[in-house]
Amino acid sequence: MDARLAHIDAWIFDLDNTLYPAGTALFGQIEARMTQYICDIEGCDREAAWTIQKRHFHAHGTTLSGLMVERDIDPHHFLDFVHDIDMSVLSPAPELGAAIARLPGRKLVFTNGDEPYARRVLDRLGLSDTFEAVHDIHKTRYRPKPHASAYDGLCDAYGIDPTRALFAEDMARNLAPAKAIGMATLWVDNGSEQHGCGDRAYVDYTTHDLAAWLSAALEDR
Repeated sequence: MDARLAHIDAWIFDLDNTLYPAGTALFGQIEARMTQYICDIEGCDREAAWTIQKRHFHAHGTTLSGLMVERDIDPHHFLDFVHDIDMSVLSPAPELGAAIARLPGRKLVFTNGDEPYARRVLDRLGLSDTFEAVHDIHKTRYRPKPHASAYDGLCDAYGIDPTRALFAEDMARNLAPAKAIGMATLWVDNGSEQHGCGDRAYVDYTTHDLAAWLSAALEDR
């Protein structure tokens, strides 16, 4: 193991656009469903709905959280609707699975989605048995990344020492709270949403290929 990472005993991974390539456009399907959901409840066109959607995302961390604050929607109904998508665009990721399996310590998924959706994704990727747990939006009590309480709740729930953890995430702004509590941070830079990234001083490592990065870290001597 890379000597800089020898102290890590908890490996935490975002789900969407991190454990699978952003180019699969899976999350694009979810965004389209979110736009349609807003069209339906607001009675507006898709352009206006997209503006509302992004406003909620930037202000609250997720579209769901914004809609819960402003429209008091049922989160379960929303998540069922937006996750009704075609999973066939995902392919198994054996190299990633093998690299994660070799990591010393615990492995968890930390997502702003919900666990049923995450399990479907992991199943398609061949990673169903790779992770100890999925810490989802329900477990954060709808205070998602990048709210600091989401990270504190994750560590409390699983007894994680953040100074001995690494968090991998495609959305750079979600790494800042992880770094603030002592986690090592890995930015999976694949062109995903980069609003509010700032100078990225909170990014310790950057990669365009998660499987390759993990494999290289494991082989470092």
